[in-house]
Amino acid sequence: MEKAELETKFEKVFGAKPEKTFFSPGRINLIGEHTDYNGGHVFPCAITLGTYGAASKRDDSKLNFYSANFEDKGIIEVDLNNLVYDEKDNWTNYAKGMIKFLKEDGYDIDAGMDIFIEGNIPNGSGLSSSSSLELLIGIICQELFGLDTERLDLVKLGQKTENKFIGVNSGIMDQFASVFGKAGHLIRLDCRSLEYQYFPFNPEGYRLVLLDSVVKHELASSAYNDRRKSCENVVAAIQKRHPHVEFLRDANMDMLNEVKGEITAEDYMRAEYVIGEVQRVLDVCDALECGDYETVGKKMYETHYGMSKLYEVSCEELDFLNEIAKECGVTGSRVMGGGFGGCTINLVKNELYDHFIETAKARYKETYGRMPKVYDVVISDGARKLC
Repeated sequence: MEKAELETKFEKVFGAKPEKTFFSPGRINLIGEHTDYNGGHVFPCAITLGTYGAASKRDDSKLNFYSANFEDKGIIEVDLNNLVYDEKDNWTNYAKGMIKFLKEDGYDIDAGMDIFIEGNIPNGSGLSSSSSLELLIGIICQELFGLDTERLDLVKLGQKTENKFIGVNSGIMDQFASVFGKAGHLIRLDCRSLEYQYFPFNPEGYRLVLLDSVVKHELASSAYNDRRKSCENVVAAIQKRHPHVEFLRDANMDMLNEVKGEITAEDYMRAEYVIGEVQRVLDVCDALECGDYETVGKKMYETHYGMSKLYEVSCEELDFLNEIAKECGVTGSRVMGGGFGGCTINLVKNELYDHFIETAKARYKETYGRMPKVYDVVISDGARKLC
């Protein structure tokens, strides 16, 4: 969306042009799912799908939020001095949490705002629309109030919003990718030390494409938090013999097998997946440095199997799309994101692309009565003010 179009839309809602306009991207993750809260590495990037925002300061304490994606909600009005979670406030809870924690950290947000947003991330697709929104609000506050905030501070506050305000015990990957994204590059992020490295990603002869199952991806249910608890249970058991183990990232299969009789079969399966996935991220990094996309694809399929059969966060529709990818000779395919719906990410040779997409669309519609949505991945810079 062009800046002028965004300004016009803001003016139609609030009666004046905005002070500033912004964009905050969504993210994909090539590999490394559910490793972030286990202290491991992830391999995400920001994408051109995201959330646009326009904002102005007010001379009172009202926060007026309007989303073009939820026009039926109209303007949602919130008091700057009463930032509490309220289900009826819908999507604005993500914005409220971000502002609340900025204020609690001592940043001087001393006036209300009019905020217009419009996102083109499909709702429930698993492309991290919530983190995109959180970091959009973060840079809006930074710019409008001249806050002396480091980018990493905004990342941590976005994660805190998810964990403490929304109630999803997610890791830091999504927020980090939204802020630190760099066009044409993946980010290998160590989720314990927060050290990161950019990897150029321009696979000649291949395309990255997302197939959206149109099954809404939901995380705030107990299912996500239950899996994190499983990982913590296993770490606690392993620590009795190996005190240095802080996260599953520090464990190996020998350690896991030592405690097999002390943990549930479910916890064992989930830990087995995470330990394997931690290593797969590093294997994919090595393969990319050698231009070995066949190994990258092989590891993607291994991740899908683990997420489906061990971590149990896939669903019938995503497994179906993964099987079609195999049958069509796609180099790599897996469920992407937290799971429970959303997209598969697919690494496809150029010459197979059209056949794969046509086949996936036709067979998915024949089986489930609806068409999957297709999104070609374009890697973007991180959250920013629009000039």
